[in-house]
Amino acid sequence: MTAAIQDFQGKFPKQLWPLFFSEMWERFCFYGMRGMLVIFMVDVLLLDTEKANLQYGATQAFVYAFTFIGGLFADKILGFRKSLFWGGMLMIAGSVILAIDPKSFFFLGISFTIIGTGFFKPNITTIVGMLYKDGDARRDAGFSAFYAGINLGALLGGYLCISVGNGSLFSEYVPTHLRWNVAFSFAAVVMIISLLTFINTQKKLGTIGMSPLLHLTVSKRRLVEVSVFLGSLVTIPILMTLVSVPEYTDIFMAVIGPAALLYLFYEMRNFSLVENKKLIAALIFILFSIVFWGFFEQSGGSLSLYAAENLHNTFFGLTLDPNGVNNSANSLFVILFATLVGLFWVWLSTRKLEPSTTSKFGFGFLFLAGGFLIFFLGKNFASESGLTSLELFTLGWLVITFGELCLSPIGMSAVTKLAPEKIQGVMMGMWFLASAYGQYMAGILGAGIAKSAKNMSNFEKLQVYTAEYKLLALYALLAGILLLLLSPYIKRLTGSVK
Repeated sequence: MTAAIQDFQGKFPKQLWPLFFSEMWERFCFYGMRGMLVIFMVDVLLLDTEKANLQYGATQAFVYAFTFIGGLFADKILGFRKSLFWGGMLMIAGSVILAIDPKSFFFLGISFTIIGTGFFKPNITTIVGMLYKDGDARRDAGFSAFYAGINLGALLGGYLCISVGNGSLFSEYVPTHLRWNVAFSFAAVVMIISLLTFINTQKKLGTIGMSPLLHLTVSKRRLVEVSVFLGSLVTIPILMTLVSVPEYTDIFMAVIGPAALLYLFYEMRNFSLVENKKLIAALIFILFSIVFWGFFEQSGGSLSLYAAENLHNTFFGLTLDPNGVNNSANSLFVILFATLVGLFWVWLSTRKLEPSTTSKFGFGFLFLAGGFLIFFLGKNFASESGLTSLELFTLGWLVITFGELCLSPIGMSAVTKLAPEKIQGVMMGMWFLASAYGQYMAGILGAGIAKSAKNMSNFEKLQVYTAEYKLLALYALLAGILLLLLSPYIKRLTGSVK
């Protein structure tokens, strides 16, 4: 049945599109919450900006760290389908808790969402990878289209939730004291839609994503599965403590990464030299992605504060919430260009001109550098009150988006191509674990920027923020050049995988 699915005609398998919509609504939930975190913590929980950045980094780091754990349980016990279902249920529960009373139950709701995302996110991506045969040149185009679905959800959730929460949208309909409740409730509703969509999709997936324990009796298999479900619930109060104290995140991050690497090295003893070379190449991509996401994810931290305090609220005469733009502009540009970029790679491939995955990563960093350079140039258009151009800021996100399209969907695709099938869930989890370290790094960077700008005038804050973005542009440029120089050497590790 799996072979029949993989022998599809045309550019995309038909199973891609329902998975596209399921992921779209799940990402609405995730990015809607992500866009609210720092502003909610500063305005409602009354944290200072430095601590809010650290808390943001800690929360997001745990989200992505748990994707590694979720991938591991999917590989070894639950299978991808049951992992998705359980993750969706936990995300719905977390969203409902936050909708009821986000101030009192903030860390409880966030903890449910973190664990739920861990079970959901890496495994739907792995299922998409399984729709393709090894070596299928259409895979990158499929992942780029899937990535557009991610960003359609991020666009809607990223703009709608923060704009309702801070009162810039629907304020005439939503009472002031219920704005954040309503904002979080959007996440609960769309997550229900996401889960129902996936349940309806399962009948079209054949044997893809089934339990790896089918050789056990039904009673033994259920006992192991229920143990995982109960264990994840028991973890919630522990996670609440870890998330609420950023210092605990330092300890967690010092342990989870090395532990993941040791586990990978342990698994590598079961594979051939050729397979292990491919795993080393995948690991190089994963490590570089940490730096990329550390810079990119300023979007939810320092750039949220920069947008709230230092950007005009007009875009070519149209009044917009600057933070809504910060949360959603990137997603809009991905929607507009992701499929075109994916088809561009296919077009180059048919002419034997497609750059290697390493070169694509290098280009991604060069675009990232260009975007942060544009953020830096915003200082030249600032008023005396410290407000600068929303249009220029949006242009910066356009440039960064092309960097993301060169790296993120390509990275996800590369990991599924380079990893042996037996540990694809683990490797996809490690891809998202790298994002956890990127988020952790983003929180530290954002906190440093906030600390430097503390007790300054709005104009002075703008000078500090833009100077820091200039440094990030320089570091991204150096990383891009390094990757391009390393490209021929990494290509030897990847072998026949392109």
